[in-house]
Amino acid sequence: MNNPAFTIGAVERDTGLAKDTLRVWERRYGFPRPERDANGERLYPAVQVERLRLIKRLMDQGFRPGKLVMADDTELAALGAPPLHAQATAGDGVLHEIIALTRANDVASLRSALTQTMHRQGLQRFVLETVPLLNTAIGDAWMRGEVQVFEEHLYTEQMQSLLRQAIHALPPGAGRPRVVLTTVPEEQHVLGILMSECLLTLEGAACISLGTQTPLVDIARAAIAHEADIVALSFSSAFASRQVGPLLEQLRTLLPTTIALWAGGGGCPRQASRTGVQIIESLPEILAALSRWRESRG
Repeated sequence: MNNPAFTIGAVERDTGLAKDTLRVWERRYGFPRPERDANGERLYPAVQVERLRLIKRLMDQGFRPGKLVMADDTELAALGAPPLHAQATAGDGVLHEIIALTRANDVASLRSALTQTMHRQGLQRFVLETVPLLNTAIGDAWMRGEVQVFEEHLYTEQMQSLLRQAIHALPPGAGRPRVVLTTVPEEQHVLGILMSECLLTLEGAACISLGTQTPLVDIARAAIAHEADIVALSFSSAFASRQVGPLLEQLRTLLPTTIALWAGGGGCPRQASRTGVQIIESLPEILAALSRWRESRG
């Protein structure tokens, strides 16, 4: 099998690291070390892209980029290993079982374990408590080299399928607010908006999901067409955080002032806050924001 190479644009989309950042690191630290195609354009080997993904995850946890880029593979692996108390949590019951089934590529058993856990806990508790822990545990296992990228994708696909089924089984929300949920172009991760849709629908909100990667103009058109009260966006940690603020500012100008704009997720920095934009910092905050919205409308 040939080792694939990725363009700088593909690396930015895959890792969430800006093109300018990649170029600066290349000059300053000597990593990444791209090859060049016949036209002189940068091509990044897959092994370097995987290392960049790990670096981005560690940056999201608060580590300094310079320390990470200069670290060798052993040091990066040590930084990526969760602390002892986190390892103990990840080894607990459901988390341990889900990781084991993911590594075993046992799709039927993985789907069954996730479904049984959701039914046992109830959808709201499952989304608020268990899904974030599972997502973190799978990510930690990937950073320790215990889970392959394709296995992480397998877990994510099963979780997305389960949440979609759960949403379809709920009585459709008929009350206010009416919420349009989506992601912006180049944000392919849908799990965040599915989790949000579960919580909002359980609380009686009417949710209209547009899926992922909706152009900003079309988000605004959809919000107006559906007489939405709120537009809710999700940004994953893989999304280039420097783009979030300008995108929110642009969308805010396209939306009528009567429509609220919410944004959250691991890739949404707090400094992305703009006038007329509410940053949702956690899943429980969605419920608090919903309550405040209803109180403000009497």
